[in-house]
Amino acid sequence: MSVYFIPIKTAFIIFCILSFFLIVPWMVYSYRKYGHLSLWASIVAYSFVFYMLSALFLVLLPLPDTRNTCALQSPDAVHYSLVPFHFIWEIIHSRSVVWSQPSTYARVLTDSVFLQAAFNFLLLLPLGVYLRYFFQHKRNWKKALGLGFALSLFYETTQITGIYGIYNCPYRIFDVDDLILNSTGALFGFIIAPVILALFPSRNNLIAKAEKMQESPLVPPLPQLLAVLVDYLLIKISWSLTVGFFITSEFAEFLFTTILFIILFSVVPFIWNGKTIGTHLLRFKLTTVGEGTPSWPSLLKRSFALYLPLAATWITRLFNGIKLDMNSILYPYHIWISVAALAFVFIMWVILSIHVTVVLFKKGKRTFYFDDVANIVPRKK
Repeated sequence: MSVYFIPIKTAFIIFCILSFFLIVPWMVYSYRKYGHLSLWASIVAYSFVFYMLSALFLVLLPLPDTRNTCALQSPDAVHYSLVPFHFIWEIIHSRSVVWSQPSTYARVLTDSVFLQAAFNFLLLLPLGVYLRYFFQHKRNWKKALGLGFALSLFYETTQITGIYGIYNCPYRIFDVDDLILNSTGALFGFIIAPVILALFPSRNNLIAKAEKMQESPLVPPLPQLLAVLVDYLLIKISWSLTVGFFITSEFAEFLFTTILFIILFSVVPFIWNGKTIGTHLLRFKLTTVGEGTPSWPSLLKRSFALYLPLAATWITRLFNGIKLDMNSILYPYHIWISVAALAFVFIMWVILSIHVTVVLFKKGKRTFYFDDVANIVPRKK
């Protein structure tokens, strides 16, 4: 079982890393496509990524310990098998089964050749199910067969080339039977998919819900937070790709973040008709109660309300980073101020967390504090 467990474990680790980096882009894409952040669409997308990683690693892992795989093989080693359905011949001539004795037929199920063939058939069967979900109509079975064959050919080519030259000899053979079984498995998965997909919401239901969601001009709370997060991530990425390359000062980063925060959350929406980069990606804009463009004082209030928790946290961290001698007259004051500041920041974030949770559960019946204080209403474009 370790032959299968190790590749799947590796796929899971890489999947977790990818999920962390892809969560924000996926949520933006999902909201733009469906008009809401669909849990079911996210489950389908993430499970598909995990399945594709698992299938790839099941084909390639475990890797050889050396790049010189030629040294591990005999000079006359054959790296390909081009005889179609050769696995059937091997099963028929298997020593584990005596065909004149029906009582031995069940041994076929434990024969290594049969298990290998079954594995190759099942490997791309889930792909067929996913393709049926994406394509919907049964008339697309040719596409499913073609994509299954193309993916199987990619696997076999990767193997015969030693992962495109990483290894000087192939460590697994190119087998035409694998192409046949993989492709057939994908087609079979496509055919039986309706039985499996009947247990889950269809894409048509997601689209119908998206159309219904578009009727309301108000923006749900989660996309509002996502837009703020997108803008903030742009600030952090800008720091890392520019000044952060040359300077590691926390004060310089704080100053850079403050300036860019004001620009992205105040100047940009004032110039761009109430839109920040984040709200533009999520297809809504900031308006007044009367649906006009907010004034610059309102946008500045909103920016200040958004940035205050971050600024308080940064200032507290910078203050706590100050080193004083224990014999200094200021040392007791530094300790008490540090404790008070940490307590304030902790309470502030607890209150903010409760506030965000309440707004999310109210599903748009309440507004976030940073919009409420500035009399701003997010509306769909």
